[in-house]
Amino acid sequence: MATLPAWAKGNLALRNPLVSLLITIGLTLGSWADARAGHPAPPVPTPLRYGPDPVQSIDVWPARASSHPTPLVLFVHGGAWSLGSKDNATGRAKIAHFAARNFAFATIGYRLVPAARVEDQAADLAHALACLLAQADRLGIDPRRVIVMGHSAGAHLAALVGTDPRWLHDVGLTFDAIAGIVAIDGAAYDVPRQMRDAPRLLAPLYAQAFGNDPERQRALSPSWQAAAPNVANWLLLHVNRPDGTRQTEALAAALRRAGSTVDVVSLPGSGLSGHVAANRSIGDPTYPGTTAVDQWIDRVLAGRTLAARQMAPA
Repeated sequence: MATLPAWAKGNLALRNPLVSLLITIGLTLGSWADARAGHPAPPVPTPLRYGPDPVQSIDVWPARASSHPTPLVLFVHGGAWSLGSKDNATGRAKIAHFAARNFAFATIGYRLVPAARVEDQAADLAHALACLLAQADRLGIDPRRVIVMGHSAGAHLAALVGTDPRWLHDVGLTFDAIAGIVAIDGAAYDVPRQMRDAPRLLAPLYAQAFGNDPERQRALSPSWQAAAPNVANWLLLHVNRPDGTRQTEALAAALRRAGSTVDVVSLPGSGLSGHVAANRSIGDPTYPGTTAVDQWIDRVLAGRTLAARQMAPA
């Protein structure tokens, strides 16, 4: 067997050939889907840094041309908390689609397990958002119209930051900094249940990310953190995966009990291929998820625009 490189030592996903292969296949399928769909390579982004680690970086595509500040979609990639990057797990279609809608788009890198903890990843997302808001004027971003979107593990991180106020509080923000959250086929919204329900092959990924301390697992579970307050608006998307569907429905119920507005949309596809397609196809005009996302964002941001006008002095 080949010797693992130094950066891979200790990573259970990479030490388990089947798990590593599964994740690699997912990332490869995504890249292949981008190429097969003919999505062009995006233009060169504006780079930002929000921390000392090289991976703590942001790629930003400001809106192409606008005389007014524009909405921002901030994307958090997936990869089982331990793999993937903003470069190989974002999806080209999103970048082109939101540019055509005159939105700014950003995708963040964050530190990965096991070199970092899930807690560090949530902190990274909060710091990245704060960095973007601090430079909103330069980037032409309307700070009242920010949508956070995540896929898979990135959906979990977005949901965690959207339910537990400590992450935003630590960077001087509140839930009002996020107009809404779009979670694409997320996992581990309820970590203890996810670890009970997970297919045996994937169990090492959850064990590596969340450990065996029940208190920590609950603290990192958006469904357990969803007592009010939370981010006000949520769009939860899922494909046909039994554990993912259960996780999504339970999070939706918890958020609704706390007073948030939640839309749940079932997307085409099932299993790993559907999970990958749900991410890569957002932005493709023929994909039902694109329409669902656009309509939901328009509704949420229209409310934000109205609120801004109502608060303006007479």
